[in-house]
Amino acid sequence: MRAAIRQEQQTDQGRTVRVTWGSHVTSARRREQQAAQPDCRHATGAPPLEKLQFVSVLGAGLLCGTALAIIIPEGVELLGDAWRDSRPPCVNVVGNSNASLASLPPVSRADRSTPLHFFIGVSLVVGFTLMFIVDQIGNPRTGMSNSTSITATLGLVIHAAADGVALGAAVASTQISVQVIVFFAVILHKAPAAFGLVSFLLHTSLEKRQIQKHLFAFSVAAPLLAIATYFFLSMTGGSSEHRLKATGIGMLFSAGTFLYVATVHVLPEISSRGQQRSSHLHHHASTGAYQQGGLGVLESLTLVIGAGLPVLLSLGLHDD
Repeated sequence: MRAAIRQEQQTDQGRTVRVTWGSHVTSARRREQQAAQPDCRHATGAPPLEKLQFVSVLGAGLLCGTALAIIIPEGVELLGDAWRDSRPPCVNVVGNSNASLASLPPVSRADRSTPLHFFIGVSLVVGFTLMFIVDQIGNPRTGMSNSTSITATLGLVIHAAADGVALGAAVASTQISVQVIVFFAVILHKAPAAFGLVSFLLHTSLEKRQIQKHLFAFSVAAPLLAIATYFFLSMTGGSSEHRLKATGIGMLFSAGTFLYVATVHVLPEISSRGQQRSSHLHHHASTGAYQQGGLGVLESLTLVIGAGLPVLLSLGLHDD
């Protein structure tokens, strides 16, 4: 009886050794296969996630710096020029005996009741609010993946259209520094946005042709709106006053969209990624104190450089 029990124990131990050895061999083979396979992310030409993170941070800084240091001052200056051109000329009635109050041109009611800062504030608020409404409409919280992909693509297409309005208004302003800085800000913002759109659509199990159609719609939105905005502003009215006013309002509207995309859409997403990394690094700490992940040192420096770069470019590029 004891001999039979010992024989069964030896048999079980042999099976355990064989299973353990087999699992080690299988895991070793899997590691060899994974090492032999190339990185799909680099094979397809997609940038690493860390580099894409820095591009996103630099794009967010450029959007903030361009809106605050370039687009808003230029829009205010254009509106100021249009406002000064629309006001009636001053006539020295005291020094000129032939002049009279009846000879002065009439002042419209809109000129007396609508101040300049009203157009500035309304343009910024409308641009900011429109992007907020687009984000709320395109919030992917529905159950169907198809509708989620459509709403996400629609939101990014409207974002691209707003960037196209900024490009068209910058070209219509005939200011070289504004054109160059807005162009680079939009380009650096579009690269991570396109990568994020394709990554999101791949997770929704869409076909390759459908993903290409979504990406095509996102790609052509900005150029089409830029061309349409330029021709619209060029053909607005016959006087330079209306053109300056329309261009200034368009630039301030695009500044509001830039501020929303940078401060509400891009920066919180980057900050949340930093918090996820910090939570993984400090997973063992359970002190109960609130720890904010935030951005790293290099990412913060990249954001500051991106925000200050438009100011330096505006100093180097002088307009005639």
